[in-house]
Amino acid sequence: MKIGIIGAGNIGGNLTRRLTALGHDVYVANSRGPHTLTALAEETGATPVTVEEAPRGAEIVVVTIPLKAVPDLPSGLFDEASDGVAVIDTGNYYPRQRDGRIAAIEDEGLTESRWTERQLGHSVIKAFNGTYAQDILDRPLPAGDPGRIALPVAGDDAAAKRKVRDLIDELGFDTVDAGGLDDSWRQQPGTPVYGLRGGVEAVTKALAEASPERTAEFSG
Repeated sequence: MKIGIIGAGNIGGNLTRRLTALGHDVYVANSRGPHTLTALAEETGATPVTVEEAPRGAEIVVVTIPLKAVPDLPSGLFDEASDGVAVIDTGNYYPRQRDGRIAAIEDEGLTESRWTERQLGHSVIKAFNGTYAQDILDRPLPAGDPGRIALPVAGDDAAAKRKVRDLIDELGFDTVDAGGLDDSWRQQPGTPVYGLRGGVEAVTKALAEASPERTAEFSG
């Protein structure tokens, strides 16, 4: 499968490592340009490209950059992606630590991924936002293993969500359907499932116990 990854930090870099190892055709980009990705490309066999090039022909595109940088992405970014491309948003809103205050999230009550979707002009699937990057390398397990970690996955596009859940299964993790994008507040920072290393039952329980009220640490 052709997969584009925009952002080569901890999550983006480790997804590049795993997905290339699984045989996928990975095109990876960051804000600093392909020349800064030479070491990752040599390590993994991924193709370093510009941000504009990463989605071209891709069946899945992972957007894994700071929330404050999302509005700076090029318009029409997914125009040349495959039909039905699934766009994964791994982002989190950290107003105090990094992103500054985003009024639409704070005042209008938009979920973080709904806000991201509006900036991108394309539907997104929220996944990996509460995952420890090192776990992507260290904690994959075969299907059926009682110790397998489950990840919540939220989104409105059923076909895209299925594609993303299948990919996560291939990576060695279970998934829990966390509802539509307007339900994705249940997996935002400060919720019980955020950073949880649990199986399907534990993740399902944590999603149910979430409160829509933002904790002070993650409010602007």
